[in-house]
Amino acid sequence: MNYYNEIKQELLNNEIYKKVKDYSKNRSDLTTYYNVGKLIVEAQGGEKRAKYGDSLIKEYSIKLSKEVDKKYSERNLRNMRQFYIMFKSEIWQTLSAKLTWSHYVELLKFDDINKINYYKKIIEERNLSVRELRDKIKNNEYERLDDKTKNKLVTEEEPKVHDFIKNPILIKNSYNYEKISEAILKKLILEDLDNFLTELGDGFTYIKNEYKIKIGDDYNYIDLLLFNIKFNCYVVVELKVTALKKEHIGQIQVYMNYIDKNLKNIYQDKTIGIIICKKGNSFVLEYSSDNRIYETEYKLGSEV
Repeated sequence: MNYYNEIKQELLNNEIYKKVKDYSKNRSDLTTYYNVGKLIVEAQGGEKRAKYGDSLIKEYSIKLSKEVDKKYSERNLRNMRQFYIMFKSEIWQTLSAKLTWSHYVELLKFDDINKINYYKKIIEERNLSVRELRDKIKNNEYERLDDKTKNKLVTEEEPKVHDFIKNPILIKNSYNYEKISEAILKKLILEDLDNFLTELGDGFTYIKNEYKIKIGDDYNYIDLLLFNIKFNCYVVVELKVTALKKEHIGQIQVYMNYIDKNLKNIYQDKTIGIIICKKGNSFVLEYSSDNRIYETEYKLGSEV
């Protein structure tokens, strides 16, 4: 079998197809590059020997660059080979065409298939551009999920509202403040609200900051009141620039109960509480009787 001619024909067919079938050219790209990767592996004598066969890739790249297109560099051909190796165990038709070849190239840098599947999922759900994907990878979004959430992704267990809250949450320090108060922390969050809601996970929407409630004769103010559309519940967020303390648990619990009694309707789930603090304290939460309360740390940076 002449593997080079087979590879050349696959790529030529794809170039022609893209010109006349623009609406489905992404699927054509993925199919072509998968098939080319398969042919390269076979030409190199199988997957175990493929990684030692880069001299063949170099030869093919030189010829393809002259006869088809200069974009078929050695690196691109290696990516096609890795693309096939990485996804050959899946049913090919199930690979999402919502991801472009450029998305897949970013994901091929990882060895952890669970990490790859996480990013594939959020690209599909949020229609992430390649640039947005790179930002999430740069900010270690997957690594900031807890181990229980990662296990749920593997087992495909139904997630809960708190599962995708990152730890730490990244907040952009636009003005490079050295001393951070709760008011400044809130200001930074509100100035980059879309990013903050994404850091919390899926379905979070903003209602109000400094949400006023009356308890007895006293007025209190919830730092941030949110609603999660996906899980149909209110979310009380309290900001602390100290380590988590037991009195913070009592405070947010009162606010959550107030929302449940005065704002929540019978069709909505119970309110949850999120304490965003400078430093977590798992022992405080361990002895809290309210499993609706969660904590995460914040981390400030000039770029998020």
